[in-house]
Amino acid sequence: RAENLPFYMDIGLTAIKLGEEARVDLHRFDLEAKGKEMKDLRYTWNRGTRDGLSLEIHEPGEAPMDELKVISDAWLTGKNVREKGFSLGRFSTEYIKHFRVAIIRFEGKPVAFANLLETHSHELSSLDLMRAHPEAPKLTMEFMMVGLIQHYKKHGYARFSLGMVPLSGLQPRRGAPLTQRLGSMLFQRGEHLYNFQGLRRFKEKFQPDWEPRYMAVPAGLDPLVALADTAALIAGGLTGLVKR
Repeated sequence: RAENLPFYMDIGLTAIKLGEEARVDLHRFDLEAKGKEMKDLRYTWNRGTRDGLSLEIHEPGEAPMDELKVISDAWLTGKNVREKGFSLGRFSTEYIKHFRVAIIRFEGKPVAFANLLETHSHELSSLDLMRAHPEAPKLTMEFMMVGLIQHYKKHGYARFSLGMVPLSGLQPRRGAPLTQRLGSMLFQRGEHLYNFQGLRRFKEKFQPDWEPRYMAVPAGLDPLVALADTAALIAGGLTGLVKR
Protein backbone atom coordinates (compact mmCIF):
# COMPACT_ATOMS: atom_id res chain seq x y z
CA ARG A 1 0.00 0.00 0.00
CA ALA A 2 1.19 3.51 -0.80
CA GLU A 3 1.10 4.70 2.83
CA ASN A 4 3.66 2.04 3.77
CA LEU A 5 6.23 3.01 1.13
CA PRO A 6 8.29 5.34 3.40
CA PHE A 7 8.82 2.48 5.86
CA TYR A 8 10.05 0.10 3.17
CA MET A 9 12.34 2.75 1.72
CA ASP A 10 13.78 3.48 5.18
CA ILE A 11 14.86 -0.15 5.56
CA GLY A 12 16.50 -0.20 2.14
CA LEU A 13 13.85 -1.85 -0.02
CA THR A 14 12.77 -0.78 -3.50
CA ALA A 15 9.06 -0.54 -4.34
CA ILE A 16 7.74 -1.86 -7.65
CA LYS A 17 4.19 -0.99 -8.64
CA LEU A 18 2.26 -4.15 -9.55
CA GLY A 19 -1.08 -2.61 -10.46
CA GLU A 20 -4.18 -1.10 -8.87
CA GLU A 21 -6.83 -2.60 -6.61
CA ALA A 22 -10.51 -1.73 -7.09
CA ARG A 23 -12.43 -1.13 -3.86
CA VAL A 24 -16.14 -0.33 -3.76
CA ASP A 25 -17.33 2.10 -1.09
CA LEU A 26 -20.42 0.30 0.19
CA HIS A 27 -21.82 3.40 1.89
CA ARG A 28 -21.84 5.10 -1.51
CA PHE A 29 -22.99 2.13 -3.61
CA ASP A 30 -26.71 2.30 -4.43
CA LEU A 31 -28.05 -0.08 -7.07
CA GLU A 32 -31.32 1.87 -7.23
CA ALA A 33 -29.67 5.26 -7.73
CA LYS A 34 -31.06 7.32 -10.58
CA GLY A 35 -28.80 7.98 -13.53
CA LYS A 36 -26.82 5.84 -15.94
CA GLU A 37 -24.01 4.87 -13.51
CA MET A 38 -25.92 1.87 -12.12
CA LYS A 39 -28.11 1.15 -15.13
CA ASP A 40 -26.05 -1.79 -16.44
CA LEU A 41 -25.64 -3.40 -13.01
CA ARG A 42 -29.35 -2.99 -12.28
CA TYR A 43 -30.11 -4.71 -15.59
CA THR A 44 -27.73 -7.56 -14.75
CA TRP A 45 -29.34 -8.15 -11.36
CA ASN A 46 -32.93 -7.91 -12.56
CA ARG A 47 -32.36 -9.94 -15.74
CA GLY A 48 -30.37 -12.60 -13.89
CA THR A 49 -33.04 -12.97 -11.22
CA ARG A 50 -35.76 -13.17 -13.86
CA ASP A 51 -33.83 -15.81 -15.83
CA GLY A 52 -33.32 -18.10 -12.83
CA LEU A 53 -30.04 -17.03 -11.23
CA SER A 54 -29.86 -16.90 -7.43
CA LEU A 55 -27.15 -16.26 -4.83
CA GLU A 56 -26.69 -18.21 -1.60
CA ILE A 57 -24.05 -17.92 1.13
CA HIS A 58 -22.80 -21.06 2.90
CA GLU A 59 -21.11 -21.04 6.28
CA PRO A 60 -17.56 -22.49 6.56
CA GLY A 61 -17.51 -26.23 5.95
CA GLU A 62 -21.11 -26.38 4.70
CA ALA A 63 -20.66 -25.84 0.95
CA PRO A 64 -21.17 -28.88 -1.35
CA MET A 65 -17.50 -29.47 -2.20
CA ASP A 66 -18.17 -32.20 -4.78
CA GLU A 67 -20.32 -29.81 -6.80
CA LEU A 68 -17.77 -27.02 -6.47
CA LYS A 69 -15.03 -29.32 -7.78
CA VAL A 70 -17.11 -30.14 -10.84
CA ILE A 71 -17.40 -26.41 -11.57
CA SER A 72 -13.69 -25.81 -10.93
CA ASP A 73 -12.56 -28.69 -13.15
CA ALA A 74 -14.86 -27.56 -15.96
CA TRP A 75 -13.55 -23.99 -15.63
CA LEU A 76 -9.91 -25.13 -15.84
CA THR A 77 -10.66 -27.32 -18.85
CA GLY A 78 -12.61 -24.59 -20.61
CA LYS A 79 -9.87 -22.01 -20.07
CA ASN A 80 -7.11 -24.51 -20.91
CA VAL A 81 -5.12 -23.35 -17.87
CA ARG A 82 -3.56 -24.92 -14.80
CA GLU A 83 -4.01 -23.91 -11.17
CA LYS A 84 -2.43 -20.62 -10.15
CA GLY A 85 -1.05 -19.54 -6.78
CA PHE A 86 0.58 -16.78 -4.68
CA SER A 87 -1.77 -13.82 -5.33
CA LEU A 88 -4.59 -15.99 -6.64
CA GLY A 89 -6.67 -18.61 -4.87
CA ARG A 90 -6.52 -22.23 -6.01
CA PHE A 91 -9.09 -24.98 -5.56
CA SER A 92 -8.48 -27.08 -2.45
CA THR A 93 -11.27 -28.51 -0.34
CA GLU A 94 -9.04 -28.33 2.75
CA TYR A 95 -8.54 -24.61 2.10
CA ILE A 96 -12.03 -23.61 1.00
CA LYS A 97 -13.80 -25.32 3.92
CA HIS A 98 -12.43 -22.64 6.26
CA PHE A 99 -14.35 -19.82 4.51
CA ARG A 100 -17.88 -18.77 3.76
CA VAL A 101 -18.69 -19.68 0.17
CA ALA A 102 -20.99 -17.88 -2.26
CA ILE A 103 -22.76 -20.11 -4.78
CA ILE A 104 -24.72 -19.00 -7.82
CA ARG A 105 -27.45 -21.38 -8.94
CA PHE A 106 -29.14 -21.39 -12.32
CA GLU A 107 -32.58 -22.96 -12.16
CA GLY A 108 -31.46 -24.69 -8.95
CA LYS A 109 -28.16 -26.09 -10.28
CA PRO A 110 -24.80 -24.71 -9.00
CA VAL A 111 -22.98 -22.94 -11.85
CA ALA A 112 -20.48 -20.65 -10.07
CA PHE A 113 -18.85 -20.14 -6.69
CA ALA A 114 -16.38 -18.00 -4.75
CA ASN A 115 -14.86 -18.33 -1.30
CA LEU A 116 -15.19 -15.11 0.70
CA LEU A 117 -12.66 -13.06 2.64
CA GLU A 118 -13.92 -10.88 5.51
CA THR A 119 -12.43 -8.77 8.29
CA HIS A 120 -13.87 -9.09 11.80
CA SER A 121 -14.08 -5.29 11.99
CA HIS A 122 -16.46 -5.22 8.99
CA GLU A 123 -14.04 -2.80 7.33
CA LEU A 124 -13.35 -4.90 4.23
CA SER A 125 -14.80 -7.86 2.37
CA SER A 126 -13.68 -9.57 -0.81
CA LEU A 127 -13.49 -12.88 -2.63
CA ASP A 128 -10.59 -15.18 -3.29
CA LEU A 129 -11.16 -18.03 -5.74
CA MET A 130 -14.03 -17.35 -8.17
CA ARG A 131 -15.03 -19.82 -10.86
CA ALA A 132 -17.98 -20.46 -13.15
CA HIS A 133 -18.97 -23.43 -15.29
CA PRO A 134 -18.42 -22.74 -19.02
CA GLU A 135 -22.13 -23.38 -19.61
CA ALA A 136 -23.26 -20.85 -17.00
CA PRO A 137 -25.29 -17.88 -18.31
CA LYS A 138 -23.18 -14.99 -19.60
CA LEU A 139 -24.25 -12.65 -16.79
CA THR A 140 -23.32 -15.08 -13.99
CA MET A 141 -20.07 -13.54 -12.73
CA GLU A 142 -21.37 -9.98 -12.83
CA PHE A 143 -24.55 -11.16 -11.10
CA MET A 144 -22.42 -12.68 -8.34
CA MET A 145 -20.47 -9.45 -7.84
CA VAL A 146 -23.63 -7.35 -7.61
CA GLY A 147 -25.18 -9.82 -5.19
CA LEU A 148 -22.13 -9.92 -2.92
CA ILE A 149 -21.82 -6.14 -2.86
CA GLN A 150 -25.46 -5.85 -1.80
CA HIS A 151 -25.00 -8.64 0.77
CA TYR A 152 -22.04 -6.95 2.45
CA LYS A 153 -23.66 -3.53 2.30
CA LYS A 154 -26.70 -4.99 4.09
CA HIS A 155 -24.45 -6.51 6.78
CA GLY A 156 -22.67 -3.25 7.55
CA TYR A 157 -19.34 -3.67 5.80
CA ALA A 158 -17.54 -0.52 4.69
CA ARG A 159 -15.85 -1.66 1.48
CA PHE A 160 -15.77 -4.56 -0.97
CA SER A 161 -12.59 -5.34 -2.89
CA LEU A 162 -12.88 -6.43 -6.51
CA GLY A 163 -9.21 -7.38 -6.50
CA MET A 164 -6.22 -6.00 -8.36
CA VAL A 165 -5.81 -5.31 -12.06
CA PRO A 166 -2.17 -6.22 -12.81
CA LEU A 167 -0.09 -3.53 -14.57
CA SER A 168 -2.95 -1.02 -14.38
CA GLY A 169 -2.00 2.60 -13.70
CA LEU A 170 1.64 2.23 -14.75
CA GLN A 171 3.27 5.18 -16.50
CA PRO A 172 4.27 4.97 -20.20
CA ARG A 173 5.95 8.39 -20.23
CA ARG A 174 9.62 8.88 -20.96
CA GLY A 175 11.55 9.14 -17.71
CA ALA A 176 9.33 6.66 -15.86
CA PRO A 177 11.11 3.56 -14.46
CA LEU A 178 11.70 0.80 -17.01
CA THR A 179 9.40 -1.60 -15.15
CA GLN A 180 6.56 0.93 -15.33
CA ARG A 181 7.07 1.54 -19.05
CA LEU A 182 7.20 -2.18 -19.85
CA GLY A 183 4.20 -2.86 -17.64
CA SER A 184 2.22 -0.08 -19.29
CA MET A 185 3.08 -1.47 -22.72
CA LEU A 186 1.84 -4.94 -21.70
CA PHE A 187 -1.35 -3.42 -20.24
CA GLN A 188 -2.04 -1.54 -23.49
CA ARG A 189 -0.92 -4.17 -26.03
CA GLY A 190 -0.95 -7.52 -24.27
CA GLU A 191 -4.58 -8.42 -24.96
CA HIS A 192 -3.57 -11.71 -26.62
CA LEU A 193 -1.75 -12.75 -23.41
CA TYR A 194 -4.20 -11.51 -20.79
CA ASN A 195 -7.17 -9.18 -21.02
CA PHE A 196 -5.92 -6.54 -18.57
CA GLN A 197 -7.89 -3.67 -20.15
CA GLY A 198 -11.05 -5.76 -20.31
CA LEU A 199 -10.65 -6.65 -16.63
CA ARG A 200 -10.34 -2.97 -15.74
CA ARG A 201 -13.39 -2.05 -17.83
CA PHE A 202 -15.40 -4.77 -16.08
CA LYS A 203 -14.48 -3.50 -12.63
CA GLU A 204 -15.12 0.13 -13.60
CA LYS A 205 -18.82 -0.73 -13.84
CA PHE A 206 -18.95 -0.87 -10.03
CA GLN A 207 -17.67 2.72 -9.59
CA PRO A 208 -14.70 1.68 -7.40
CA ASP A 209 -11.88 3.69 -5.90
CA TRP A 210 -8.54 2.61 -7.39
CA GLU A 211 -5.63 2.12 -4.98
CA PRO A 212 -2.03 1.40 -6.11
CA ARG A 213 -0.38 -1.82 -4.97
CA TYR A 214 3.36 -2.38 -4.69
CA MET A 215 5.89 -5.14 -4.15
CA ALA A 216 8.94 -4.34 -2.00
CA VAL A 217 12.22 -6.00 -3.04
CA PRO A 218 15.87 -5.71 -1.91
CA ALA A 219 17.49 -2.63 -3.42
CA GLY A 220 20.14 -4.64 -5.27
CA LEU A 221 17.68 -7.00 -6.97
CA ASP A 222 16.85 -6.40 -10.64
CA PRO A 223 13.16 -5.31 -10.66
CA LEU A 224 12.54 -7.31 -13.83
CA VAL A 225 13.80 -10.46 -12.10
CA ALA A 226 11.46 -9.76 -9.17
CA LEU A 227 8.49 -9.37 -11.52
CA ALA A 228 9.42 -12.58 -13.35
CA ASP A 229 9.65 -14.47 -10.05
CA THR A 230 6.23 -13.14 -9.03
CA ALA A 231 4.74 -14.25 -12.35
CA ALA A 232 6.25 -17.72 -11.85
CA LEU A 233 4.74 -17.98 -8.35
CA ILE A 234 1.29 -16.97 -9.61
CA ALA A 235 1.51 -19.39 -12.53
CA GLY A 236 2.41 -22.28 -10.24
CA GLY A 237 6.06 -22.56 -11.29
CA LEU A 238 8.11 -21.71 -14.35
CA THR A 239 6.41 -24.39 -16.45
CA GLY A 240 3.10 -22.71 -15.67
CA LEU A 241 4.23 -19.60 -17.51
CA VAL A 242 4.55 -21.69 -20.64
CA LYS A 243 1.59 -24.02 -20.17
CA ARG A 244 -0.61 -21.31 -18.58
